[in-house]
Amino acid sequence: MPPKHFSCWLFSLCLLLASTAFAAEEPLPHWMWTKKSAATGEMAYFRKTFEVEGKVNKAVLEVAGDDTVAVFVNGEHLLEHHTWQRAAREDITKRLVAGKNVIALRAKNNSGPAAVLANLTIETDKGKQTLVSDKSWLAIGEPEENWRVLEYDESAWKPAVSLGALGVGPWGALAIGGRAPKPISTPVDSIQSVEGFKVERLYSVPKETQGSWVSMTPDPKGRLIVSDQYGGLYRVTVGKTADDTVVEPLQADIGDAQGLLYAFDSLYVMVNGSAAQGSGFYRLRDTNGDDQFDEVKLLKRLRGGGEHGPHGIRLGPDGKLYVIAGNHTEIPEGCAEDSPHRNWAEDLLLPRNPDGNGHATGRMAPGGWVARTDPDGETWELFCAGFRNPYDIDFNLDGELFTYDADMEWDTGAPWYRPTRVNHCVSAAEFGWRYGTGKWPDYFADSHGAVVDIGLGSPTGIGFGTGAAFPEKYQRALYINDWTYGKIYAVHMTPQGAGYTATFETFVQGKPLPVTDIAVNHDGALYFTVGGRRTQSGLYRVTYTGDESTATGGSLGDPAAEVSRNVRRGLEAFHGKRDPRAIETAWPYLNSTDRHLRYAARVAIEHQDPQSWVEKALAEKRPTAAIYAMLALVRAGEAATQEKVIAKLNSLPLERMSEEQLLAALRTYDLSFIRQGKPSAAMAESVIERVGPLYPAVSDTVNRELCRLLVYLAAPQTIDRTLALLKEAQTQQDQLYYVFQLRNLAGQMTDEQARTYFSWCNLAETSYRGGNSFKKFVQQIRRDAVAKLPEARKKSLAEVIEGKRTEEVVKLETTRQFVHNWQMDDLESLLAEVESGRSFERGKAAFQAAQCAKCHRFAGEGGDTGPDITGVGNRFTPQYLLESLIVPSKAVSDQYINTVFVTGDGEVITGRVVSEEGGVLKVRTNPFEQALTEIRQDNIDEQTPSRVSEMPQGLVNVLSKEEILDLIAYLRSAGSTEDKAFQAE
Repeated sequence: MPPKHFSCWLFSLCLLLASTAFAAEEPLPHWMWTKKSAATGEMAYFRKTFEVEGKVNKAVLEVAGDDTVAVFVNGEHLLEHHTWQRAAREDITKRLVAGKNVIALRAKNNSGPAAVLANLTIETDKGKQTLVSDKSWLAIGEPEENWRVLEYDESAWKPAVSLGALGVGPWGALAIGGRAPKPISTPVDSIQSVEGFKVERLYSVPKETQGSWVSMTPDPKGRLIVSDQYGGLYRVTVGKTADDTVVEPLQADIGDAQGLLYAFDSLYVMVNGSAAQGSGFYRLRDTNGDDQFDEVKLLKRLRGGGEHGPHGIRLGPDGKLYVIAGNHTEIPEGCAEDSPHRNWAEDLLLPRNPDGNGHATGRMAPGGWVARTDPDGETWELFCAGFRNPYDIDFNLDGELFTYDADMEWDTGAPWYRPTRVNHCVSAAEFGWRYGTGKWPDYFADSHGAVVDIGLGSPTGIGFGTGAAFPEKYQRALYINDWTYGKIYAVHMTPQGAGYTATFETFVQGKPLPVTDIAVNHDGALYFTVGGRRTQSGLYRVTYTGDESTATGGSLGDPAAEVSRNVRRGLEAFHGKRDPRAIETAWPYLNSTDRHLRYAARVAIEHQDPQSWVEKALAEKRPTAAIYAMLALVRAGEAATQEKVIAKLNSLPLERMSEEQLLAALRTYDLSFIRQGKPSAAMAESVIERVGPLYPAVSDTVNRELCRLLVYLAAPQTIDRTLALLKEAQTQQDQLYYVFQLRNLAGQMTDEQARTYFSWCNLAETSYRGGNSFKKFVQQIRRDAVAKLPEARKKSLAEVIEGKRTEEVVKLETTRQFVHNWQMDDLESLLAEVESGRSFERGKAAFQAAQCAKCHRFAGEGGDTGPDITGVGNRFTPQYLLESLIVPSKAVSDQYINTVFVTGDGEVITGRVVSEEGGVLKVRTNPFEQALTEIRQDNIDEQTPSRVSEMPQGLVNVLSKEEILDLIAYLRSAGSTEDKAFQAE
């Protein structure tokens, strides 16, 4: 038996190995344990009582255990078995009796996953019986010495927990019944879906002859064309059931496709890394009408391959073909110079560190990209870029393009970690992937951000539900595949201005279910494939069986959003083109409250001759418009304008700006120094005088950007202020961010500051957790900082640098990191658990960790910028409280709604009116800040209510499931430890 001490990543891969089982009638035996996961050294016991009818002619028991299992039949020890890789087979004909019998198992887990499996076939003079391990068995985890006592008292036993039917990973196939296993993909009883939907397995792919399918597209006849990741193309004629589903190989000499599309009477194929054809974009045609593709034509050679190579293809509403590729793929040669996406750069103010394990080091911008071309593949434009490794794209009913981009799981626990996320792929969008620590945060003004963050995962195929015979909500949903965790998410989008926000739910999941591609076919069903990396592949169909109407739905139907999208598209028409109308048309939208319109307008202006608008930019007085005009000038102008750009930024009312405005201004300072050059001493001093007093701010995000800029400028007091923030920071990510930036000033630290700094490095390396590169990042940071020290100080600080001496810097119990982007779907079914058995202390700690106390008074303590929530338990259900935590903008009280003000000076201010006196409004622009902004009523040109809650989204994402349930119980208790929720069950 091979050792079970696998590394974490290898174990995760094992969980994804395709399931195989023998082709036999149900029931299948299940792998079972006392719970979903097991501890090292854990013991578990199982028993099954059953009746045998008639005389036993033959009985064969097959059993396997991960790691060891002892078998008892009717109280007698039968055998010990020490491997899960093959089943022990024992004839127990003489051990059984007519009537009542008992089989008992004693199992032990050495390490890693744990489970046992049993299959008993009995032949009697009355017929054949089959007994399999499943949830009908009883299980217990009592100590071994109680085994014999408990064996005869079933009252203390509970139903076993099924971990999946025979074939489920990581155990895979076993020969059962004396026959060799035949590979099949995951059984449907190991797959769960949203209520009202049915999943059918239509085809298990013979791995040896048809490979592992990773891409799929319907053809005009409703057949599915699929591709093996490392082999040819196949055509599936879908039947009503698996029995009449037919698969045939296509004769075309092409394969290794990670993108397929049938359009323009052609099959477009994106080949990824094939030795025969080479990576590229191909067009296949049937020229002689024999229903085979006899013409194979390369339209564009692409340099790149492997898992980060060229991927999906879609037909756009403009009649063009859109293709997407990962960050190890060069942009197509011959892309038009007037492409929408251009003028990219790394744009990093301070030095970065590469990935600790060397992944993607040296892969420079633009990163992963979307390009578009005509049906003949003759003209190419780079549409948008800055992705890591998205696999697929699709358009919604509004004609808007989306993708699902990959994370770098090795970065978890670090501030530059970016979870898998859904991106809105608009013209010229930059999504900011840069290798190592260089990834841009969403809030950068020159980045487009995400529609919604999903979390850890491995994105594969995606597709909207357009055309599906589903309820309207699910027709509009975007279905995204996560290969790693075996899930298909339904992403539900809501228009917001010219863009979208979204929530998501798990639509289909299984174990294992390495989903690879997904498509709605002409029959209104949703089809998906599993496979990839040579694992067991299969084809599945999802249909709706509920009672809701499945009438065809329209677009998302928000008239105001449609107007905004049309404005954005009008601005995008200027991208890459010189047009005398562009400046006049786009300029007003630099001051828009809609980020998407500001972005589109700024790019449109950048693409015009700077000499035609530089003076207009420098003369702009509206703060938001001035920031974005300077951003455009820095990106498109010359170094000669730097002094005027900095002077303009210094003149802005930074103290009264919203967080979004201030972050944009700070990013523009950064870009000026990156693109226009290092500032003169006088210029640097002017920025320090203007920006320095803002540090530290109330906002953690603003503090990050102030820290970055002031470290670059080596501003006085920056080290002290940043170390103070380090000690107060509540998350591991914030702490690491400050340490990462301060490494650049290590040579200027006092001994006391250096001891604090290196003590934190020691703490992080030994006590903090993160992805596979986390500790290596910390080690790199320490090395960088040490390199800045004079030799004499390296010796004097040697003990703390080497970890032999460490001072307390932060309290570990208050340090948190991102756990999960929680959705209602994750927690709603658990709300019954808030009624009893909860922890008051853990709920109170969660209240603090989620920053609730900064704004809300509860039981006489806390802030006062939000409502007193002591009595919420008397007014609201647990479901309502959960929704308020997860989706704070869904329902906002009129008393606490924000207002967007546009002043006569062109200033845009968003906040909540606190008071009105003498014709002056006092507005709170930050819920965590006590300072107020004053606005003269006679200077207000426009005011509109904001649909966005003052409460930030995602505050509970640093909490575990149990902590969120404890928090809800705490909120309902009004602060009483005697509440029934805190009593034992």
